[in-house]
Amino acid sequence: MSNITLPKRLSVRAQIDLLNQSASTGTSFVAKMKDCDAFPLKPKGLEIMQINVGYMCNMECTHCHVDSSPRRKEITPKNILEKCLEVIDANPTIKTVDLTGGAPEMNPDFKWLIEELAKRNLETIIRSNLTILVEGKFKTYPAFLAKHKVTIISSLPCYTEENTDAQRGDGTFNRSIQALKILNGLGYGRQDDLPLHLVYNPGGAFIAPSQAKLEDDYKRELGKRFDIDFHNLYTITNLPVSRFLEYLEGEGKLNEYIEVLANSFNPFAAKEVMCTNTLSVDWNGNLFDCDFNQILKMPVAVKNSRNIMDFNAEELASRDIVFNQHCFGCTAGEGSSCQGSLT
Repeated sequence: MSNITLPKRLSVRAQIDLLNQSASTGTSFVAKMKDCDAFPLKPKGLEIMQINVGYMCNMECTHCHVDSSPRRKEITPKNILEKCLEVIDANPTIKTVDLTGGAPEMNPDFKWLIEELAKRNLETIIRSNLTILVEGKFKTYPAFLAKHKVTIISSLPCYTEENTDAQRGDGTFNRSIQALKILNGLGYGRQDDLPLHLVYNPGGAFIAPSQAKLEDDYKRELGKRFDIDFHNLYTITNLPVSRFLEYLEGEGKLNEYIEVLANSFNPFAAKEVMCTNTLSVDWNGNLFDCDFNQILKMPVAVKNSRNIMDFNAEELASRDIVFNQHCFGCTAGEGSSCQGSLT
């Protein structure tokens, strides 16, 4: 677990108020989208179902927009997961299931869900913090994931110990390297059928650098220093949500950061944002355009199909995607999504 001192929690209402205030005093995201003829934004087709299987985590990182920690008790129950499988089976356009958390491995039905998804013709992704894979019973999970050909996407904020531990807590980097060596030993990052991707998050109030350039740096340094291989690096910009918003507000930099993002607005990325092909499901089955909207409790803009139990593909396909100022993070620079840059 991280030993980093975290700021005082802000309520969701307080976060929304701060974001709305930034729109009234500075650049509005909706105005930017209108300027590039991307408002209202409609879904292009549901290809990815992203399921947050619980907010519980073995870590407590400063950049975590989910506000995960070992103290969180929200865990997706099995009946919600079963309904997700029903929806996946009924909607063949869904080609990817993206499992996130918290630490998704901590859901008690995690292994069952992986086995069920392996029976289907789709890609299964888990977003692992790496450190959990070297703890207790979870030490057996890398081999289990390899057996079922699960794609692993893992956070590694930097290829140096100092920068990684500063963001995620003392000892994180060394445990992450240990986990990566185990995964490499199973073929992850070295075989095409065992994809291993890393994620870079900026360590402060700035936009991620060039994804291609940073990937070259990561591969060179991790290979030279640790003989570690991986497939792709994804750069994901920190959105002003939850802990990162609280940090920005505490430093008096929230409006400044949003303006930095706004000044780097990319019209092409704006039309390719992940909410156009992804649907986010929270631990209780509620539906959102993305997992950032999930944390801000901004549900899909439909009348009836607001929970997986009431899923209606036709109604969801015709909805307008819900925005606020945090969305600037997905449209800045090269663009940002759960699969990395957009341009």
